Amino acid sequence: MKTRRADRLVDMTHYLLEHPRKLVSLNFFAERYETAKSSISEDLAIVRRVFKTRGTGDLKTYPGAAGGVFYTPLMGEEEATAFVDEVIAEVSNEDRVLPGGYVYLSDLLGQPDVLRQTGRLLSTEYVGEEIDAVMTAATKGIPLAQAVASELNVPFVIVRDDAKVTEGSMISVNYLTGSSKRVEKMALSKRSLRSGSRVLIVDDFMKAGGTIQGMQTLVREFGGTVVGTAVFAEGRSNVRLIEDFTSLLHVETTPDTTGQIKVTAGNYLSRIYQKKD
Repeated sequence: MKTRRADRLVDMTHYLLEHPRKLVSLNFFAERYETAKSSISEDLAIVRRVFKTRGTGDLKTYPGAAGGVFYTPLMGEEEATAFVDEVIAEVSNEDRVLPGGYVYLSDLLGQPDVLRQTGRLLSTEYVGEEIDAVMTAATKGIPLAQAVASELNVPFVIVRDDAKVTEGSMISVNYLTGSSKRVEKMALSKRSLRSGSRVLIVDDFMKAGGTIQGMQTLVREFGGTVVGTAVFAEGRSNVRLIEDFTSLLHVETTPDTTGQIKVTAGNYLSRIYQKKD
């Protein structure tokens, strides 16, 4: 059934938002709305203009029989700064300080709006990058990894500290924790990640970075490449095992029971926005 332009614009925008980083042919939309491709092109020009004005994302059209339209979710610097400032205000609560200088973040990372915006923000760094999967370690990083993977439109894989019979054959590595200097083990099912995959590592909180370094080692065991590393928050550590990462928050806490906390912006501005200038 032929569709009116206003209805097309609403449905087309919804479809693009639900299918990020996927090439959609103009023929698909033309058949979906029983409309000429010339009209679809005009509609897409409107959507592109609104996306650009609102900072929603980038919409590119590729000509030719194999072409189409490709939507990339983005978050502008102004929106990102406002979002991170809100999160800083929320985290700057002494009740969040846990023993060992860790910070309670589970309530924030359980809020759909926070996860959605964090996913948009962290994925903005990887415009134009080929990424095959997002990796995280069980369990607190799972919702964050899922949010980023959703914006990138790729699978996410979960590294565990023990083998599960339901996972089949596993590849495991030993790694050294940065804070306690203990040797730990992590494993990933052979079926979870294709050999040679390009992987983005995401986690909720990082101190020394031992867990993330272990995941980097595990990616190499699969013959893959670590495209980047992103964390929701980084804590202060006397030992830093990795230096190449992006963080939204930097958290300073006292290891005793006083509960003092200082939260500032992480390095996301220089990593995401100034790098693109």
